[in-house]
Amino acid sequence: MSEEPGERAARELLAEFGTRLDPAYVCDEVRRATRELEGQTRPGGATELIHRLARTRLLSRLDPVPGADDAAPDPGDAAAACRARMVERLRDAGIRDERVLAAMGAVPRERFVRPELAAEAYDDTPLDIGHDQTISAPWAVAFGIASLGLPQHARVLEVGTGSGYGAAVLARCAAEVVTVERDPELAAAARDLLARLAPDVEVRTGDGVHAGVDRAPYDGILVTAMASGRLPRPLVRQLAPGGTLVCPVGTNRVGTLVRWRDGAVEELAPVTFVPLVTGD
Repeated sequence: MSEEPGERAARELLAEFGTRLDPAYVCDEVRRATRELEGQTRPGGATELIHRLARTRLLSRLDPVPGADDAAPDPGDAAAACRARMVERLRDAGIRDERVLAAMGAVPRERFVRPELAAEAYDDTPLDIGHDQTISAPWAVAFGIASLGLPQHARVLEVGTGSGYGAAVLARCAAEVVTVERDPELAAAARDLLARLAPDVEVRTGDGVHAGVDRAPYDGILVTAMASGRLPRPLVRQLAPGGTLVCPVGTNRVGTLVRWRDGAVEELAPVTFVPLVTGD
């Protein structure tokens, strides 16, 4: 008899964490991840998503880095420690691009979430930012940017600014970043925040598939919303020779992160994202 996705994830995570954490707590985190992802995973992708979400949360509950100061830290120090632990979790999850890891460790993610969710900013889960949008989980941000394989001095287009976090990370990995947000209120808030934290980022309001065409060609294009059924061809046409498009493709917020480069299409990982809305 085949295992259910949650059962397989629980077995694997108990083998990894059962001697360091309470086994009941491990199982609780697997059940929590299974509930949150119910109905959001495509066939064959459920175990991987449940495993990744539960594992990242379990890693965050392990002892802090040895030698850490026992004195109560100020908020800035606490946030820096959270970022450092997040980066180590990203390494454990397979992110190897040191430029991306350094950027993730430098950008204050807590500034890009709603104040009441600041304590959850470094959990590996998407968080609501209003307007039926979310800030992507740290792994999704890091994996998407790393998958671009950006050259030095790259020009990058981000489709879906959200609160601006991804653009702030991209700004530390590329020479030029143009980010487009369809929602005017989100775009205005992101523009204000990025003006202070990543002032070289250009924030535009409009249809992400078309609003950055005058700045093309791009060495990399990262889409942070789910394209329905296929890659947006107008974005492919905005790539420089040898450029890379990374975009989630699927239906009902569930699909696969896809990479297009030189006409070759590669499926990278099962993902969940809010839908991409375009004027097409």
